[in-house]
Amino acid sequence: MNDLSRRSVVLGLGATSLLGACANPVGGDGAAQLDARVDAARDFLRSSYPSLEELFTNARGILYIPVVTEAGLFFGGAYGRGALRINDITVDYYSATRASFGLQAGAQQYAHALFFMTEQALSDFRFSPGWAASADMRYATPTQGGSMGTETTTQFSPVIAVVFGQSGILAGASLAGVKYSRIIP
Repeated sequence: MNDLSRRSVVLGLGATSLLGACANPVGGDGAAQLDARVDAARDFLRSSYPSLEELFTNARGILYIPVVTEAGLFFGGAYGRGALRINDITVDYYSATRASFGLQAGAQQYAHALFFMTEQALSDFRFSPGWAASADMRYATPTQGGSMGTETTTQFSPVIAVVFGQSGILAGASLAGVKYSRIIP
């Protein structure tokens, strides 16, 4: 392994470890704090993107990850925690983790919500030991003018992902390759 590769691996592992430490603070009432962040993310999403109301109404469950922190220098990682809500009541807590490799440098934070549109999709998510975002998931993304685009084709998808609130200097926010695991905050 050459020096550049070794340095990249060490820097990538260091960035991933730092992300885990920053995104998973010790102390306090973890569940209450996480629920408060989820409430804020839900309220922001509803008020900023009223075109999503049909998704909120028809979803069987919604997983909110209010803050995902992502960083990378060739190797990178992302981590966030959130809550799954059914009928707007928290039923479980989850973490979202991702590792990546490629031409990347920078850091960013963003939030996302997964709308489970069918009972089967919700059940598959809840009862799997670790669920990974897949090609079956459709994205609704902010469009020019500040409205969220949800085409009729996405409304018939089993899972719809909405990424919002991006800030930082790392281009793009994708959920491809993200693994979701149940946690106890």
